Amino acid sequence: MRVERERNSNTVMPAAAAAAGGRRIGYINAQTASLQQHQIRGSSVVTWFLQRPHSIPLVLAVFLFLAWLSLRLQRVAYAPPHSFQTDIRANLARFDSSEVAKDNRGWIFDPIALARASGISGGAVSCASLHVGEIRPGKIRANHRHHDSNETFLIWGAATKFRMENNDEDDGYAEVILGRDEIAVAASPVHKAHALVNIDSIRSIFFIGCQDNVVSYNASSTDFNVWKDL
Repeated sequence: MRVERERNSNTVMPAAAAAAGGRRIGYINAQTASLQQHQIRGSSVVTWFLQRPHSIPLVLAVFLFLAWLSLRLQRVAYAPPHSFQTDIRANLARFDSSEVAKDNRGWIFDPIALARASGISGGAVSCASLHVGEIRPGKIRANHRHHDSNETFLIWGAATKFRMENNDEDDGYAEVILGRDEIAVAASPVHKAHALVNIDSIRSIFFIGCQDNVVSYNASSTDFNVWKDL
Protein backbone atom coordinates (compact mmCIF):
# COMPACT_ATOMS: atom_id res chain seq x y z
CA MET A 1 0.00 0.00 0.00
CA ARG A 2 2.79 2.37 0.93
CA VAL A 3 4.61 1.64 -2.32
CA GLU A 4 1.44 2.33 -4.32
CA ARG A 5 0.84 5.66 -2.51
CA GLU A 6 4.45 6.73 -3.15
CA ARG A 7 4.06 5.75 -6.78
CA ASN A 8 0.86 7.80 -7.04
CA SER A 9 2.52 10.72 -5.22
CA ASN A 10 5.49 10.67 -7.57
CA THR A 11 3.10 10.66 -10.51
CA VAL A 12 0.98 13.58 -9.19
CA MET A 13 3.91 15.89 -8.24
CA PRO A 14 5.45 16.13 -11.72
CA ALA A 15 2.02 16.64 -13.19
CA ALA A 16 1.32 19.47 -10.75
CA ALA A 17 4.71 21.05 -11.44
CA ALA A 18 4.11 20.82 -15.15
CA ALA A 19 0.69 22.41 -14.75
CA ALA A 20 2.17 25.24 -12.64
CA GLY A 21 4.92 25.75 -15.19
CA GLY A 22 2.37 25.84 -17.96
CA ARG A 23 0.34 28.45 -16.10
CA ARG A 24 3.52 30.55 -15.55
CA ILE A 25 4.47 30.35 -19.21
CA GLY A 26 0.92 31.18 -20.21
CA TYR A 27 0.96 34.21 -17.88
CA ILE A 28 4.28 35.46 -19.30
CA ASN A 29 3.02 34.96 -22.84
CA ALA A 30 -0.14 36.85 -21.98
CA GLN A 31 1.91 39.73 -20.53
CA THR A 32 4.13 39.85 -23.62
CA ALA A 33 1.12 39.82 -25.92
CA SER A 34 -0.52 42.58 -23.87
CA LEU A 35 2.65 44.72 -24.02
CA GLN A 36 2.90 44.22 -27.77
CA GLN A 37 -0.73 45.17 -28.18
CA HIS A 38 -0.16 48.37 -26.14
CA GLN A 39 2.87 49.25 -28.28
CA ILE A 40 0.99 48.62 -31.50
CA ARG A 41 -1.99 50.58 -30.17
CA GLY A 42 0.27 53.50 -29.12
CA SER A 43 2.03 53.51 -32.48
CA SER A 44 -1.32 53.42 -34.23
CA VAL A 45 -2.56 56.39 -32.21
CA VAL A 46 0.56 58.45 -33.09
CA THR A 47 0.26 57.49 -36.76
CA TRP A 48 -3.44 58.30 -36.73
CA PHE A 49 -2.78 61.70 -35.10
CA LEU A 50 -0.02 62.65 -37.56
CA GLN A 51 -2.35 61.85 -40.45
CA ARG A 52 -4.94 64.34 -39.21
CA PRO A 53 -4.83 67.91 -40.65
CA HIS A 54 -4.95 69.50 -37.18
CA SER A 55 -1.62 67.87 -36.29
CA ILE A 56 0.29 70.13 -38.72
CA PRO A 57 0.31 73.27 -36.50
CA LEU A 58 1.55 71.25 -33.53
CA VAL A 59 4.34 69.60 -35.53
CA LEU A 60 5.39 72.97 -36.93
CA ALA A 61 5.39 74.46 -33.43
CA VAL A 62 7.68 71.68 -32.22
CA PHE A 63 10.10 72.26 -35.11
CA LEU A 64 10.08 76.03 -34.52
CA PHE A 65 10.81 75.52 -30.83
CA LEU A 66 13.74 73.23 -31.61
CA ALA A 67 15.08 75.75 -34.14
CA TRP A 68 14.78 78.57 -31.60
CA LEU A 69 16.52 76.46 -28.96
CA SER A 70 19.36 75.68 -31.39
CA LEU A 71 19.84 79.38 -32.18
CA ARG A 72 19.86 80.26 -28.48
CA LEU A 73 22.51 77.64 -27.79
CA GLN A 74 24.60 78.97 -30.68
CA ARG A 75 24.29 82.48 -29.31
CA VAL A 76 25.55 81.34 -25.92
CA ALA A 77 28.41 79.48 -27.58
CA TYR A 78 29.46 82.62 -29.51
CA ALA A 79 29.25 85.03 -26.59
CA PRO A 80 32.45 84.19 -24.70
CA PRO A 81 33.30 85.74 -21.34
CA HIS A 82 35.63 88.70 -21.54
CA SER A 83 37.65 91.02 -19.36
CA PHE A 84 37.11 94.76 -19.40
CA GLN A 85 40.84 95.21 -18.80
CA THR A 86 41.67 93.05 -21.83
CA ASP A 87 39.35 95.18 -23.96
CA ILE A 88 41.17 98.29 -22.76
CA ARG A 89 44.54 96.79 -23.65
CA ALA A 90 43.20 96.01 -27.12
CA ASN A 91 41.93 99.63 -27.35
CA LEU A 92 38.37 98.37 -27.90
CA ALA A 93 34.90 98.76 -26.41
CA ARG A 94 32.06 96.32 -26.99
CA PHE A 95 28.27 96.56 -26.76
CA ASP A 96 25.39 94.12 -27.03
CA SER A 97 23.27 94.93 -30.06
CA SER A 98 20.04 94.56 -28.07
CA GLU A 99 21.22 97.14 -25.52
CA VAL A 100 22.31 99.89 -27.91
CA ALA A 101 19.43 99.84 -30.40
CA LYS A 102 17.98 103.33 -30.66
CA ASP A 103 14.51 102.00 -31.43
CA ASN A 104 12.85 98.97 -33.03
CA ARG A 105 14.69 99.68 -36.29
CA GLY A 106 18.03 98.77 -34.69
CA TRP A 107 21.26 100.62 -33.95
CA ILE A 108 23.11 103.49 -35.64
CA PHE A 109 26.47 105.04 -34.70
CA ASP A 110 29.06 107.61 -35.61
CA PRO A 111 32.21 105.46 -35.15
CA ILE A 112 34.51 108.37 -34.21
CA ALA A 113 32.05 109.88 -31.73
CA LEU A 114 31.36 106.43 -30.24
CA ALA A 115 35.08 105.75 -29.78
CA ARG A 116 35.61 109.07 -28.02
CA ALA A 117 32.55 108.58 -25.82
CA SER A 118 33.85 105.11 -24.88
CA GLY A 119 37.26 106.42 -23.86
CA ILE A 120 39.06 104.85 -26.83
CA SER A 121 42.08 106.97 -27.75
CA GLY A 122 44.48 107.03 -30.67
CA GLY A 123 41.88 106.58 -33.39
CA ALA A 124 41.04 108.68 -36.41
CA VAL A 125 40.14 112.30 -35.72
CA SER A 126 38.28 112.55 -39.04
CA CYS A 127 37.39 110.29 -41.96
CA ALA A 128 39.71 111.30 -44.79
CA SER A 129 39.57 107.68 -46.01
CA LEU A 130 36.61 105.39 -45.43
CA HIS A 131 36.01 101.77 -46.34
CA VAL A 132 33.31 99.19 -45.57
CA GLY A 133 34.03 95.50 -45.81
CA GLU A 134 33.07 91.89 -45.19
CA ILE A 135 35.15 89.03 -43.78
CA ARG A 136 33.80 85.57 -44.48
CA PRO A 137 34.14 82.59 -42.09
CA GLY A 138 37.75 81.52 -41.61
CA LYS A 139 39.18 84.58 -43.41
CA ILE A 140 41.45 87.42 -42.24
CA ARG A 141 41.68 91.12 -43.01
CA ALA A 142 44.27 93.76 -42.10
CA ASN A 143 47.21 92.10 -40.29
CA HIS A 144 49.13 95.24 -41.19
CA ARG A 145 50.53 98.43 -39.66
CA HIS A 146 49.98 101.93 -41.04
CA HIS A 147 52.70 104.58 -40.73
CA ASP A 148 50.72 107.54 -42.00
CA SER A 149 47.28 107.40 -40.36
CA ASN A 150 45.25 106.55 -37.29
CA GLU A 151 42.28 104.23 -37.84
CA THR A 152 38.96 103.64 -36.10
CA PHE A 153 36.88 100.50 -36.64
CA LEU A 154 33.26 99.58 -36.13
CA ILE A 155 32.87 95.77 -36.13
CA TRP A 156 29.76 93.56 -36.02
CA GLY A 157 28.01 90.48 -37.40
CA ALA A 158 29.98 87.38 -36.35
CA ALA A 159 32.33 85.84 -33.83
CA THR A 160 35.54 87.81 -34.27
CA LYS A 161 39.14 87.66 -33.08
CA PHE A 162 40.54 91.18 -32.89
CA ARG A 163 44.26 91.66 -32.35
CA MET A 164 45.98 94.96 -31.58
CA GLU A 165 49.70 95.60 -31.26
CA ASN A 166 50.58 96.51 -27.67
CA ASN A 167 54.21 96.57 -26.59
CA ASP A 168 53.21 96.40 -22.92
CA GLU A 169 51.95 92.83 -23.43
CA ASP A 170 54.25 89.80 -23.16
CA ASP A 171 53.39 88.68 -26.71
CA GLY A 172 53.58 92.19 -28.09
CA TYR A 173 49.82 92.36 -28.69
CA ALA A 174 46.42 92.24 -26.98
CA GLU A 175 43.71 89.99 -28.35
CA VAL A 176 39.97 89.75 -27.68
CA ILE A 177 37.08 87.60 -28.91
CA LEU A 178 33.80 89.27 -29.86
CA GLY A 179 30.49 87.42 -29.72
CA ARG A 180 28.08 87.16 -32.62
CA ASP A 181 25.64 89.68 -31.19
CA GLU A 182 28.25 92.15 -30.01
CA ILE A 183 29.23 95.42 -31.67
CA ALA A 184 32.71 96.79 -31.10
CA VAL A 185 34.46 100.06 -31.72
CA ALA A 186 38.27 99.96 -31.78
CA ALA A 187 41.11 102.33 -32.53
CA SER A 188 44.49 101.58 -34.07
CA PRO A 189 47.00 104.46 -33.61
CA VAL A 190 49.62 105.14 -36.23
CA HIS A 191 52.53 102.63 -36.18
CA LYS A 192 50.36 100.00 -34.41
CA ALA A 193 49.42 96.76 -36.18
CA HIS A 194 45.89 95.34 -36.14
CA ALA A 195 44.09 92.28 -37.50
CA LEU A 196 40.53 90.95 -37.74
CA VAL A 197 39.87 87.21 -37.99
CA ASN A 198 36.49 85.61 -38.59
CA ILE A 199 36.26 82.61 -36.23
CA ASP A 200 32.55 82.06 -36.92
CA SER A 201 31.42 78.92 -38.73
CA ILE A 202 28.48 80.56 -40.53
CA ARG A 203 28.27 84.34 -40.37
CA SER A 204 30.32 87.08 -42.01
CA ILE A 205 31.96 89.95 -40.15
CA PHE A 206 31.06 93.43 -41.35
CA PHE A 207 33.18 96.45 -40.52
CA ILE A 208 33.76 100.11 -41.22
CA GLY A 209 37.31 101.48 -41.20
CA CYS A 210 37.84 105.21 -40.90
CA GLN A 211 41.33 106.70 -41.38
CA ASP A 212 42.34 110.31 -40.84
CA ASN A 213 44.68 110.34 -43.82
CA VAL A 214 44.45 109.01 -47.34
CA VAL A 215 46.26 105.68 -47.05
CA SER A 216 48.76 104.58 -49.63
CA TYR A 217 49.14 100.82 -49.48
CA ASN A 218 52.82 100.57 -50.38
CA ALA A 219 55.87 99.23 -48.59
CA SER A 220 56.91 102.60 -47.21
CA SER A 221 53.58 103.49 -45.59
CA THR A 222 52.22 100.05 -44.56
CA ASP A 223 53.82 96.90 -43.11
CA PHE A 224 52.01 93.78 -44.33
CA ASN A 225 51.66 90.27 -42.80
CA VAL A 226 52.82 91.40 -39.39
CA TRP A 227 51.78 88.22 -37.55
CA LYS A 228 52.54 84.81 -39.00
CA ASP A 229 50.37 82.82 -36.59
CA LEU A 230 46.97 84.05 -37.75
